[in-house]
Amino acid sequence: MSSAGSRNGAAGGPGGGRTGRVGAESARYWQHPELPGLDLLRARYIRKNFVPHTHDTFVLAAITAGVEEFRHGGDTLRVGPGGLALLNPDVPHTGHAGVPEGWAYQVLYPAPELIQDIAAQTLALRGSAAFQEVIIEDDPRSHRLLTEVHRAAEVGNALAADSLLRIALAGLLRRYGAPAAPRSVSSAGARTALRARELLEERMADPPSLDRLAAELGTGPFALLRAFREIHGMPPHTWLTNARVRRARLLLDAGSAPAEVAVAVGFTDQPHLNRHFTRIVGVPPGAYRRGRAPGRTVTTNQAPGVEPRPGARTYKTAGGRAP
Repeated sequence: MSSAGSRNGAAGGPGGGRTGRVGAESARYWQHPELPGLDLLRARYIRKNFVPHTHDTFVLAAITAGVEEFRHGGDTLRVGPGGLALLNPDVPHTGHAGVPEGWAYQVLYPAPELIQDIAAQTLALRGSAAFQEVIIEDDPRSHRLLTEVHRAAEVGNALAADSLLRIALAGLLRRYGAPAAPRSVSSAGARTALRARELLEERMADPPSLDRLAAELGTGPFALLRAFREIHGMPPHTWLTNARVRRARLLLDAGSAPAEVAVAVGFTDQPHLNRHFTRIVGVPPGAYRRGRAPGRTVTTNQAPGVEPRPGARTYKTAGGRAP
């Protein structure tokens, strides 16, 4: 897909772009206890730079101010106020500001099972569904619905949030959804890359070197690098960091302490986990863990006009620098 243009807008425009003092970054990542299969992020970033990573969920981002720029499928894409970014699971991408004032957005992360259920009901689609467009710039109704899901969840109205979510997802799937293209794994290189991924997953806490991994798979290191990048969109060491963060999220969801999680997934210590976790998820592990606790949300510089639910905590980003 070729690069998409955007409508440049100043941070702090309609939609709650500015949170806190001028120039401040903020991020609120949470899960409503009555909305299973859905994570939410409301953030304003200026110097934030998301490293190449993937999600095991879909990503539906409604830009409310500024411009976000990101790499996706070999292209550099830009999306501004009123625009949407739709990403399928396991697709490598980055993220950073496209203008000096940064960008603000409200993001939904629906689980694949939720998307497939709605696709089956609304499109009579069998199998996996996927979005065929990445940047949507002329769908104000869908943009409004996504931000209204956030608003309802933030004030604790689970009925409204769930209803609006399903209406929004059904509309997006009807307009931009289609059966997901099957991944070809027929070549020897593809099979090697998938087996390499399995081995790295199994030995996450103590992974082999590239030479040793290639030798175990009966190939050379450069051949393995090429095959792995072709199938997974990133080299093995980058994929491993991303996989460690995914595993860390599962352990944090289960109630493990960040220091214990760091060791379990193969990071040297908690600061090492903090740094990579924040670069990929957008908030530190502690803030993420509190936002996933039942009945509790985590906020960073509460958005204007939205009252925090009881028990909300506050986290401010460190000026866009990863801890």
